[in-house]
Amino acid sequence: MRGGANMTKKYVIGIDYGTESGRAVLVDLEGNEIADHVTPYSHGVIDEVLPESNVKLEPDWALQHPGDYIEVLATAVPSVLKKSGVNPADVIGIGIDFTACTMLPVDASGEPLCFREDLKNHPHSWVKLWKHHAAQDEANLINEIAAKRGEAFLPRYGGKISSEWMIAKIWQILNEAPEIYEKTDLFLEATDWVVFKMTGNIVRNSCTAGYKSIWHKQEGYPSKEFFRALDPRLENLTETKLRGDIVPLGTKAGVLTEEMAAMMGLLPGTAVAVGNVDAHAAVPGVGVVEPGKLVMAMGTSICHMLLGTEEKYVEGMCGVVEDGIIPGYFGYEAGQSAVGDIFAWYVEHGVPAYVKEAAEKEGVSVHQWLEKRAAAYKPGETGLLALDWWNGNRSVLVDTDLTGLIIGYTLLTKPEEIYRALLEATAFGTRKIIDAFVESGVKVEELYACGGLPQKNKLLMQIYADVTNREIKVAASKQTPAVGAAMFAAVAAGKENGGYESIVEAAKKMGKVRDETFKPIPENVKIYEQLYQEYTKLHDYFGRGENDVMKRLKFIKENAKSKESLNV
Repeated sequence: MRGGANMTKKYVIGIDYGTESGRAVLVDLEGNEIADHVTPYSHGVIDEVLPESNVKLEPDWALQHPGDYIEVLATAVPSVLKKSGVNPADVIGIGIDFTACTMLPVDASGEPLCFREDLKNHPHSWVKLWKHHAAQDEANLINEIAAKRGEAFLPRYGGKISSEWMIAKIWQILNEAPEIYEKTDLFLEATDWVVFKMTGNIVRNSCTAGYKSIWHKQEGYPSKEFFRALDPRLENLTETKLRGDIVPLGTKAGVLTEEMAAMMGLLPGTAVAVGNVDAHAAVPGVGVVEPGKLVMAMGTSICHMLLGTEEKYVEGMCGVVEDGIIPGYFGYEAGQSAVGDIFAWYVEHGVPAYVKEAAEKEGVSVHQWLEKRAAAYKPGETGLLALDWWNGNRSVLVDTDLTGLIIGYTLLTKPEEIYRALLEATAFGTRKIIDAFVESGVKVEELYACGGLPQKNKLLMQIYADVTNREIKVAASKQTPAVGAAMFAAVAAGKENGGYESIVEAAKKMGKVRDETFKPIPENVKIYEQLYQEYTKLHDYFGRGENDVMKRLKFIKENAKSKESLNV
């Protein structure tokens, strides 16, 4: 027992808010997971029609229901307490992480605008999920104006601000629904909003502010002049609708209110850590607290997290932020917009009925059936090559208008070959990101993987090791971000209450990886090097403006759709 007179064992809770569900993990102070619980969001991802009203959404929209986040607190936390039998008095802190930028407009009392009867039928009053890509026009203008003005912040984000991030989304609201913008008191990251609901305090965390809202520890937000150049109506944005204290990770945001404690089955006064981003929380979750170790949070998409000792500019980065992941280091973030999503798409929409029947007969999932057969092929044996842009490209091209490609089909191509090509494509996308780091002088020596995919798909991990020519260590936990969030909860609770003084101390005690690692196989590395060169040619040809056919197709599609809707 560390500190304090109470000798009973202490615990912390971490909650990871993902794209489809929220999961709570109860962890002891040695990092052992005692109990977990997954709560699927009742409304899931809202990308076609609004709940209740059935208002139709335009293409590239992705919303969520903030009530689903509260449901996670009300369901998952009591469940882990019940499962574990742990006394709530022994839970010293709670921490959360979230997908980002997932943002929402709130009124002066902190309530989401979509809860208001008069605004619930308005799409812009809802939570915009990270993968809401409908603000691409605004993002393009932000980048164009920032480049023209020579804004210092632009290189820190790889030269491009994403449509997934806060400013583009806010500007879209202002452009398309100025009445919603006017009625908004604050635009908040969902992670900060849930912390506010738990504590009654609105505090912004430095991680989401730094990576998603163009905030800099030394320089703050971009200047008023820049915002005025975007749109005169945005001139005072950061002092008004983005106002609020920005505090480092591990800070105590406050304590559980009586009302929330009663709902969650915890004691009022339990320490609550400031919010965090899911992938960033995963870094200490695997025990990484020093440079040169790239952490891949692998699921629906991949976030690539890396620590460095200085601020370097790297093409296509989602940002480099001082203290953004671990205090004392510059935290780099890159990512791929779709990974697990691509495999899920293929299984759902591209696999013939005979595969599903065969999988059922063998008593395995379709993924397992495909993985087993895809593993029988040698690298290069399928004759296929794919570009992994089913949901645009996050790094290094930062372009949500790019789309997927598979080349090399013949009349003999089998489903498992296509599946393998899709796995390989995502590995090539990761290699592209690693190369960008290394070329900019940021070292990448080891890879760490966490999330759902590394736990499920051994073939995928071997392909990643072969394509990157690096050993991959895998997190011991299936819920690494939640464990990382729990570590920050232990820091927020403080040493005097049985927690830890710093996240470095917490990670050393609580972070765990499996014994099994994936090592590159030399003969595979050679073949994948050849395939990667071909991938690079396709990547640059379609992604860097030589042939914008993907964008032209998208334009033709949107035109056709809008004419169709006019005729309805």
